[in-house]
Amino acid sequence: MAQPEYLRIAADPRRRISSGEFGPGDRIPTIPALCEYYRVSETTIRNAISLLRNEGMLETRARAGTLVRPQPPVHRMAADRYRVAAGAKSTPYTRDQGIGWSEYRLDKRFEKVRADAELASLFECEPGERLLARHFVFYDNDVPTQMSTSYVRWTDVAGTPVADPINEPWPGGTRAQLGSLGINVTRITESFTSAMPNEVEAATLRIGAGVPVLRYTRRHIADTGRIVEVAHPIVRRGDTTVVDFVIDLDN
Repeated sequence: MAQPEYLRIAADPRRRISSGEFGPGDRIPTIPALCEYYRVSETTIRNAISLLRNEGMLETRARAGTLVRPQPPVHRMAADRYRVAAGAKSTPYTRDQGIGWSEYRLDKRFEKVRADAELASLFECEPGERLLARHFVFYDNDVPTQMSTSYVRWTDVAGTPVADPINEPWPGGTRAQLGSLGINVTRITESFTSAMPNEVEAATLRIGAGVPVLRYTRRHIADTGRIVEVAHPIVRRGDTTVVDFVIDLDN
């Protein structure tokens, strides 16, 4: 089956952007100029540009035309990012991003909810248990790079500073918050999947519909074996995230 013409056209600027021939901020030729260069219709060119916008390679600005979009840096999620440095103003997120506290901003919204069947399974609790849902959008120098919904048990946090969004962001992150309540977290589990973004994820993270996202579920587990926090899901753009694992083997 013949490849659609717009896919063939899109492959050329994609290659030139990837090779560095077109750099971040460079303006690509106008639609009439591209029609003449490739000898195709305006519809074909518009479809090719739309595809490259969805892939996050191009952006269109009023009065500036269509430009090569700057590519965000790759960030590594280190295996030891949940280790808390005593007294340090940092969180696993700031360590992942390699940013200081002043470069970190967090949008937050809290609400009380009841555990549905999925959350009850993740918490290993009864459906209907009261939870505090904490909706976050994480910013690195005003660029949104992560979003999540974190759930904690209402019986653990009711009437404490952890239940008040004014105290976010909290140095040390969730593990430090729970520690302030006398809950000693000794295990964290994560499970990862990847997919294309939904409309809310694409809009919140300011990415094209063709940029994949990494979604993962995290659970904080206390020394008693009780699951005390579930983040489901945490979402990051997948094309700039590397997850590092360290596996120690007994000889």
